[in-house]
Parts: sequence; structure tokens; C-alpha cells
Amino acid sequence: MIKDVKKIVLAYSGGLDTSVILKWLQEKYDCEVVTFTADLGQKEEIEPARAKAKAAGVKEIFIEDLREEFVKNYVFPMFRANTLYEGEYLLGTSIARPLIAKRLVEIAHQTGCNAIAHGATGKGNDQVRFELGAYAIDPDIKVISPWREWDLLSREKLLKFAEDNNIPVEMKHKSGGSPYSMDANLLHISYEGRHLEDPKNEPEESMWRWSVNPKDAPENFQEITIGFKNGDPESLDGQKLMPHEILEQLNILGCANGIGRLDLVENRYVGMKARGCYETPGGTILLKAHRAIESLTLDREVAHLKDELMPRYASLIYNGYWWSPERVAIQTLIDHTQQNVNGWVKLNLYKGNVILVARDSKDSLFDTDVASFEEDGGVFDHQDAAGFIKLNALRLRLNKNRKKS
Repeated sequence: MIKDVKKIVLAYSGGLDTSVILKWLQEKYDCEVVTFTADLGQKEEIEPARAKAKAAGVKEIFIEDLREEFVKNYVFPMFRANTLYEGEYLLGTSIARPLIAKRLVEIAHQTGCNAIAHGATGKGNDQVRFELGAYAIDPDIKVISPWREWDLLSREKLLKFAEDNNIPVEMKHKSGGSPYSMDANLLHISYEGRHLEDPKNEPEESMWRWSVNPKDAPENFQEITIGFKNGDPESLDGQKLMPHEILEQLNILGCANGIGRLDLVENRYVGMKARGCYETPGGTILLKAHRAIESLTLDREVAHLKDELMPRYASLIYNGYWWSPERVAIQTLIDHTQQNVNGWVKLNLYKGNVILVARDSKDSLFDTDVASFEEDGGVFDHQDAAGFIKLNALRLRLNKNRKKS
């Protein structure tokens, strides 16, 4: 296997794991390593990754701003489905992996690499997501997963390796020891490890890096209006913005109002339960707003069909099947339902809450005359309800009568 690897492109953040991996790959495989760093809006400087890679002897360094592609082609399609994994998780880490996998393979082709490498652990979901994505795009690509090969199987061992090899590491925990395992992009930031590994331990308030504590958020409502076109947000408070700009602004508003914190024990695809904490401020606002505009514009059975498909769709993304034919098929149906999902939604943000206050659409299916409790001029004949009820009760009555006989 080692002899077959001629040149590797590494998904490289410049953090602890991938800095160690870079050095390890150079020594283990004795070949050139290309680094790829994606700017997905993680709110941290990514240029230092260039200096670190250069210092490690890397000749080909790719640092790319993928924020717009990420939000437009991955985040927004996912939100058209109102996607939640296990009823709570907005899939901030999961939805970034298919884009990173795609670019890894594309860069490998561009630079003559015949292998890609990632820093996902052998216990986690990301190894599955990266590798399923890579194989879906290039069935012949070689994938190197250091966590499945080496003996550096703890954060403390990684820190020791870094120290022994003069690899600079930032973000050590202030109390000493390894940092939280974190992943960030425009949709969210996640935290795992340390005392979070015991679900009975409360998160440290100092752990949260983006949002204010809801109890410290402003005492007044903050009113915002989101405009939608074909199921995607296109404006904020009347100003048209690019997709990544809308999510950036919603993040700012959400963080200021303590919105989007989540403490979750989830079922990983590899079989274990894991505890993670998340901040998804803009996504939390967007989910509420999108469901509100759909409530006006979607046919009842179409809306219910979407709700039935959503858990399956969410699992496909969580488990790494973004590039699968079944995800594409579901996405085609979802996108078809969004043709008339147009209009605006008004929300109040307040101390961790997203409160819906108004919505309107030129494509609304809401008919005031039909829905009114006042006289409707004969638009709806109340007597029709009697036959409707009798027909729908028929099987229930027959079932009860059978039991009597």
C-alpha cells in the first residue's frame, strides 16, 4: 500500500490533528504532500495554515474561499427540506464534508496525486463521510486515514508528538491538557471531548465561543424580516444579499441574542452514542423562517410528504451519502416543491428564542374567506362536513361492529 502512494493531498486545517498528520505522512509514506485548506466561514484566520505548511516543507498549498459554494449548493438545498437529524441536529459538520471531499479529489487530479488523506478519527462519522464522498467522485482514489494506522490514539499523545517534532499548537485548554475537538463553518461550531464525554457534566460557559448566554442577551425584541424565493432566503430586512452573506448576518444576529445552542447525545453511524455541543445561530433562525413560509405556500399533502421524507434525507447527509443516487432523487423532489415557496417572514429574536410574528406570500394558499370564523358568503358549505365525517368514520364503525359480533 505504501509503495502504491506516490503523492498525497491532505485536508489541512493547521490545527493539532492535521499538523501532526502532515508530519506523519511525510515520514510514513516518504512522498510529497499537498495541503488543502477550505475557508467555509469558520471565523478564524486560515492564512496561518499557509505559513505552517510552508514551514513543514509543503510546496503546493491550496487555500480556497468556498463560503458561497458551501451555502448556495449545500446548506440551502438541505434547508429546503427542513432537515434535522434525530429531531435536533442541524447537521453543520455533516453538510460540509461532501464539498471538502469533492475538492480533495479535484485537487488530487489537478496536482497528480493518487491519494487523499483526512484527519477524521476511527471512531467518528467524518471518516465515513469523507471516504464515501471521495469514492463516489473517483472510485479509484486511494484514501489514507492516519487514525486507523498509527498509535497516536489520544489528544495527549498527539500533543506529545507535536512537542517532540516542534509543531506549534494553539488553543490548548486554559486548564491544561488537550483542547476541545471543534469543527466550525458558516453554519455552526461543534465541541466534543474533555468532560463533555460524560453526559451528566454540564458544558462550561467558557466553552461557548460564538453566542452570548441567553440570560445575558438584550432585554428587547430584535425584529427581522427574511425574504424567500423558490425556498431559499434572498433578502434580510429588505436588502438582497448573496447566500453566504445572509447566513453570516443571521449568525451575527443569532449570536447577539443567545440563539442556537444545543447539547445533544446523538447516534453515530459507526454504532456508538456520542455527546456533542453545538452553536447554530443563523441556521436555527432560518429553519423557523423556512417552515413558516412553507406553511402558507405548500399543499397539505406535499408538506406532509416532505416531513415524512426528511428523517431519511437527514440520515443520508449525516451518514455521508450526499453523493448517493437516493439523496439526489429526494433532492429533486424537494426542489420541485419549492417553486412557489416565495414571500417574507417576520421574526422576533429574544434571549435564545426565535418567535414568528408574521408572514406573507403572493403564492399563498391561505384563503381568508374560507378560513374565516365569520360569515363567508357561502364560500364554504358547512353541511358538506357531515358527509365528509360519515365517510371517514365508516371503517371505524365497521371495525367496532365487528368486535361486537
